[in-house]
Amino acid sequence: MKRRQFIAKAGVIAGATMASSAIAQTNTPKIKWRMTTSFPRNLDLLYGTSQRLADSVYAMTNGEFEIQVFAPGEIVPSTQVFDAVQNGTVEMGHSTSNYYHGKNKALSIDTCLPFGLTTRMQNAWYYAGGGTEILRELFAKYNIVNFPGGNSNTQMGGWFRKEVKTVADLKGLKFRIPGFGGEIFSRLGAIPQNIAVGDIYSSLEKGTIDATEFVGPYDDEKLGLQSVAPYYYTPGFWEGSAMLTFYVNQDAWGALPEQYKIIFERAAAEANMWMSAQYDAKSPEALATVIQNGAKLRSFSKEILQAAYDVAQEIYAEESEVNEDFRKIYSHWKDFLNKEYQWFRVNENIFQQFMFSQLRKQRA
Repeated sequence: MKRRQFIAKAGVIAGATMASSAIAQTNTPKIKWRMTTSFPRNLDLLYGTSQRLADSVYAMTNGEFEIQVFAPGEIVPSTQVFDAVQNGTVEMGHSTSNYYHGKNKALSIDTCLPFGLTTRMQNAWYYAGGGTEILRELFAKYNIVNFPGGNSNTQMGGWFRKEVKTVADLKGLKFRIPGFGGEIFSRLGAIPQNIAVGDIYSSLEKGTIDATEFVGPYDDEKLGLQSVAPYYYTPGFWEGSAMLTFYVNQDAWGALPEQYKIIFERAAAEANMWMSAQYDAKSPEALATVIQNGAKLRSFSKEILQAAYDVAQEIYAEESEVNEDFRKIYSHWKDFLNKEYQWFRVNENIFQQFMFSQLRKQRA
């Protein structure tokens, strides 16, 4: 083993040993929490992020802080995670806040807004741009402390039984899509549906819905959606990034020793980064697989994208007029978005465009 590698590994082991010793010496009480999640066990990145947080906390506290993870239906259904944490049925949960759009539309900003931030931008807003602080004010009204809990990155536009080329093709389309994305499609003539993950395939197969969005090829492949709705659209403009959230009951959080709070925050941040990296690494191969298995890749037309963008701006303006929570957070978020896109435009986007052109030449 090389000397530097040995020193690095020794440092990690020493750090973990010192942390465990410190916990033992402080006589910190053994704590056991329950976490309910919105995602079934077979979705190994979504559910897996819940388990990764639990495993990290357990390891860093030498087994003194244990979080047991429960799949949908084992304690509450997938769409009731927020309520279970708010009411203290469980100490914490893992879900996406746009599932609870009906409670307060400002909650959806925690997950994403259509035509919004990318994953890197959203992380920057949370960790360095004041996003966590302003969102904490909102979640406190629901007896919850929120932590970024993973990101599935820019999502695909979903699976459709028939092609949609114009806005007119959206009329009467029964589309499984939550949050502001659903509102946008509703104004364009579609009929949005909010259906739990476990019911998506059967709903498409039976014709209860005509289309669905979910995440991207890695998870979508597991659901087998290409066999019942072959047209696979891009981009998922309503989720330029899709942040998941760890919800913690305020009373449970307040009762934690300070040392455990620090450990939990660090473990949550690592889990957040882990999910995003996994999706970026696994999506290319998964996309190739679903196409090989029958998916027909399509892009939303400029007509649909422009119409959706214009409607989104109307919705945000209207909601800002009637919802103070939304107005306050949206104003902060929009200011950050404008600065981020200017920065990416003058630097990273130019670099990416050049790289795309070079890669095309190599394939030619």
